[in-house]
Order: sequence, then structure tokens, then C-alpha cells
Amino acid sequence: MSIFAPFAKPMYVMLKPVGSKCNLRCDYCFYLEKANLYNRNSNQVMSDELLERFTQQYIESQTQPQVMFTWHGGEPLMRPLSFYQKAIKLQKKYAAGRQIDNSIQTNGTLLNDDWCRFFRENNFLVGISVDGPQKFHDRYRRDQMGRPSFVRVMRGIELLKKHHVEYNCMAVVNDYNVDHPLEFYHFFKEIECQYLQFAPIVERIRKTDSPLKLAMPEEEESEVELAPFTVPADKWGTFLCKLFDEWIKEDVGKIFIQLFDSTLANWVGEQPGVCTMAKTCGHAGVMEFNGDVYSCDHFVFPAYRLGNIYSTPLASLMYSERQLTFGNNKFDTLPQQCRECEFLFACYGGCPKDRFIRDKYGNKGLNYLCSGYNKYFTHVAPYMDFMKQELLAGRPPANVMKWASNRKTAH
Repeated sequence: MSIFAPFAKPMYVMLKPVGSKCNLRCDYCFYLEKANLYNRNSNQVMSDELLERFTQQYIESQTQPQVMFTWHGGEPLMRPLSFYQKAIKLQKKYAAGRQIDNSIQTNGTLLNDDWCRFFRENNFLVGISVDGPQKFHDRYRRDQMGRPSFVRVMRGIELLKKHHVEYNCMAVVNDYNVDHPLEFYHFFKEIECQYLQFAPIVERIRKTDSPLKLAMPEEEESEVELAPFTVPADKWGTFLCKLFDEWIKEDVGKIFIQLFDSTLANWVGEQPGVCTMAKTCGHAGVMEFNGDVYSCDHFVFPAYRLGNIYSTPLASLMYSERQLTFGNNKFDTLPQQCRECEFLFACYGGCPKDRFIRDKYGNKGLNYLCSGYNKYFTHVAPYMDFMKQELLAGRPPANVMKWASNRKTAH
């Protein structure tokens, strides 16, 4: 049997070319402290030699003809443009007929005309981190001097538009902006962003003096406390419901919200576009600047280090029994309340990093956001049922907008 048999879907390994280095100091960033895993006096940037080693191994490990390179941070634009120019050359060198695509997640503050021209010429998809209107964004997203970043981010977005670079926006939903879903949504419509991701921030902080303050899900409740910026679970559900109600009015098929798309995918039995709502995970790892590979971007802890590609081939790490177990545990360790839930098929317990509370039977492993997601799924179920019927009949799911309008009038 091929070593690739366990995964019929693509393998993704997110690259951290500068590790956790960033020009911003967002209060809720879970990655800044990862520098403590390594010698703080070291350069902590990916070498050209490692870049080539990874590129060759990553492409040759793929089981499908399309290969996606995902550049993340920290802030990946803290590497010079020449680094990414070299990356493109290496991708072409080892492509062997495969289609190579690139995406990069940035805070947008370092974008200029040169970067944007490069992204356009090489068909990069650029993800911009922006937390809605200025008063919400600047609450937590500030630089090392405490200065707000919103104006610089918006300047970056305008440059992407100027150069016709494909981009999407990722917004973190926290304790502060969660109460303003409509203001949030209208902002993204006003800046004409068609592709949106809304990520709820959930973190627990260790009470000890550990250099890694953010806790793993398996740590005991008595040893940790919720971070103050964590989004309240019920408010997360209300946020999604109000957001959905606004989207369903006139934006289905025009604005694409990852969570809504993934919900519909699960409703019709297709693979969702986001790992948190899939039955299993583990096919998306992360590689640090020194070649260390971890099970997931949210699990960069010593306990989840798979190895280093200098000593073990990337494919052997990502298709190892250890990583397969990590991925299967998403479903295999679901508590009883999840297994009895009518919406199990829609979320499969959510992201493992958030599964640290007890269910109604006293079992550990329930998702902290469970009540919010339950509220959301209950609310959208009739609309998802209708869109599923339209898809199965070969009609556009956007017909739901007229149906929703008639439904509202009837009520």
C-alpha cells in the first residue's frame, strides 16, 4: 500500500518563514509567544537551504496535481521580496508538471506597490487580517509602540485593489466586536470584499509562570483561566445568526462567507472548506522557520511536534501514525453530548483546540462554543434545507433569498 493511502485529499503544510516575528503586537495573538520555544537570540528566519528542501519534499509528497503553498506568520512580509522570488523559482524547478498556487496571510501594513505587483504577476491569493471598522480593529491590533494599525491596513487593501490582486479578509471576533455583527458586515460590504472568514477567538491562559502562557485543551480547568478577549459562546451564536440574516437578504452568491459555505457543504454531505467543521483533521500541518513540523497551527506545543524535515522526510511526518491519530481524534474523542446532537454532522465537535469544557454528562471534550453553534445551526436549518433541495435539483442555492423573503412576509 502507498504511504499516501490514508489521505485522498491534498496535504497542506503552512510555512512560517519568520516564525512568530511580527511588526504588530495584537493582544490576542496566539503565535507571538511561540518564539519562546526557540533561542530568542537566534535569527529565527528560514534559510534558503531549508526553503529548497521543503519545496522539493512538499511538491513530491503531494498526491494530487494541484499544490498550494501557504505562507503565514508572524508577519511573512518581514522577509524581503527576494525570498519569495526565490520561492517561485524553486517551485518552478520542482513542479514536474504540477499546478502550483500560493496564498499568503498578512496584516497588510507592510504592503507596497512592489509587493502587490509581485503578487499579481504570480497569482498569489492574499489574506488580510482586519477586524472590521476602525474602532473595533484598533482595540486589539496595535504595533509594538501601541499605535493603531487600521489606517495602514486599509492603505494595504487599496494597493491590492489598485494592482488587481485577489484577496480575502479574515476577521477575528472577540469580546468587543461580537456585539456589532451588522456594523461589522456592512463594513466589509463597503470595502467590496467578497470573500470573508470570521474566526472566533478562544484562548485560555496558564496561571503558572510558564514561558508559554496559552494553554492546550487537555490542561485542567484549575490551572487555567479564560483570556479576557475570548468571545462569549452565546454571543458568538447571536453574532452568526444576525450576520446570516443580513447575508440572506441579498448577498447569497455575491459575498462568500467561509462558515456559511462550509455549513451548506456539510448539509449536502460534501467536504467543508474549513477543517474545524470536518469529521477529521490532521491533513494541515505547520512548519517553523527551522524545519520543525507540528500537527496544526493551533498546536505548536512541544507535545505536538512531529519532527524536523532535516532528519525525517515531510511525507513521513504528515502521514505518520501519530499524525493520523491526531486527525482521527477529532471524531474519536467526541463526548456523549456531541454524539447525541442532531447537528453532529454539521460541526463534528468543532476545532479540537476549543474542546475543553464538560458536557451535560460531565465528560470532558465539549467545545467551548457549543451553545453558540447550536443556536446558529438551529436558526439556519430551514434555509440550509432549502438550499440543499435547490442544489440537488440543479438550481442555484441563491434562490433562497426570494424564499427567505416570502417566508418572512408569511410570518
